[in-house]
Amino acid sequence: MPVKAVCVFKGDGDVTGTVHFEQEGDTVKLTGELKGLAQGDHGFHVHEFGDNTNGCTSAGAHFNPKGKTHGAPSDEERHHGDLGNVTAGADGVAQVNITDSLVSLTGEESVIGRTMVIHADVDDLGKGGHDLSKTTGNAGARLACGVIGISK
Repeated sequence: MPVKAVCVFKGDGDVTGTVHFEQEGDTVKLTGELKGLAQGDHGFHVHEFGDNTNGCTSAGAHFNPKGKTHGAPSDEERHHGDLGNVTAGADGVAQVNITDSLVSLTGEESVIGRTMVIHADVDDLGKGGHDLSKTTGNAGARLACGVIGISK
């Protein structure tokens, strides 16, 4: 039987959305929609804490239980929380459709109770040469976030 979770995004501006997680075996599928974004790519990550007491800032760094550097979802060297980018169209809507093998809803490295964040800028996937490339992908401000919770 699959394990399921959900994340409802809220931010200071107009960015909102919902992303559903479903784990079957060793992979998790993320599906959903984010609205109110500028057209283009936006970094999309799981952060270490499920704490939004100070907005998205208190969610901490990317979820990185193995102490690796930032990378693309297809890279061997990457944080567990590195999910690359989602792309918003001219209507400001990004459809989320990601399957990942490092994100887990069970065990010691579960993302349940952690925060998902949608960023203002494109994630350079650790390859941009900026000081922040190897830690955050230089993805910019945190537009909206939400805590990942168990769903039925």
